Amino acid sequence: MFGLAGLLSLALASGCNAQSVLHESNGPYGEVIVTQERDGLRTLRFERSGARQTVVKPGDPAHLELAYARSMTTGLALVDAPARSLVVGLGGGSLPMFLRHYYPAMRIDAVDINPQVVDVARRYFDFREDALLRGIVADGRRFIEEAIPGSYDLILLDAFGANSVPKALTTQEFLQAVRRALAPGGVVVGNVWGRGLNPIYDDMLRTYQEVFDETVVVSPGDYGNNLVIALPRAIGLTQATLAARAHALAAERGFRFDPGAAVKAGFVSLGERNPARRVLRD
Repeated sequence: MFGLAGLLSLALASGCNAQSVLHESNGPYGEVIVTQERDGLRTLRFERSGARQTVVKPGDPAHLELAYARSMTTGLALVDAPARSLVVGLGGGSLPMFLRHYYPAMRIDAVDINPQVVDVARRYFDFREDALLRGIVADGRRFIEEAIPGSYDLILLDAFGANSVPKALTTQEFLQAVRRALAPGGVVVGNVWGRGLNPIYDDMLRTYQEVFDETVVVSPGDYGNNLVIALPRAIGLTQATLAARAHALAAERGFRFDPGAAVKAGFVSLGERNPARRVLRD
């Protein structure tokens, strides 16, 4: 018998073996593997048996293949006229290119610590920079710490190593820097592994609660990914309200999917702070 993690690893390994490898390299931050799938999609992994970091349909920036990526757009429903966004963890660039497609006037900074990742995003995943979209090789934490306070309306935290969010991007000190970089009317969406695959999941949620005024979790059902949506203001967000706002946003902008569906499928509003869980510190 295999547990969830074992079944996931087997599925990913068999999937990777069925694909053709377009690029494989190893550097200071580990492996970078790009594969071409039979249906024309391209996938980025950080190890042969690892999770899919990005799946892109080349030439089609409006397409978001992974459920967690589609669900991360839910944050846009909580910002009035978002003008500037930050994506930490470029991967193949699917989220920045999606934002560029649907928000052509938005300034977008996409940061990744690994220069190999930025290179393959440009070479294999149709990541295209312009006057308003920048691909930046930098430590995501340091970049946020050095940002002008209130710089961003939307911050998407999607930085993963092969198996988890880097420890430096889980702590109270980091999230305090994220909050400083966020505009008062902005929103943070963090992609994290859920409880079944992440032994510090509840501590991560407790740490978000320590820093932000309101925190909810959306579970899109995509290999254990959970999305933490954090606000620097309390608005009494409910499942029905968020689902309705996300649905309305998708209709208004013409998204090909309804991010409100994930909200309906899995939503938790974090209330009282759990004293049994620890706040993660540097």
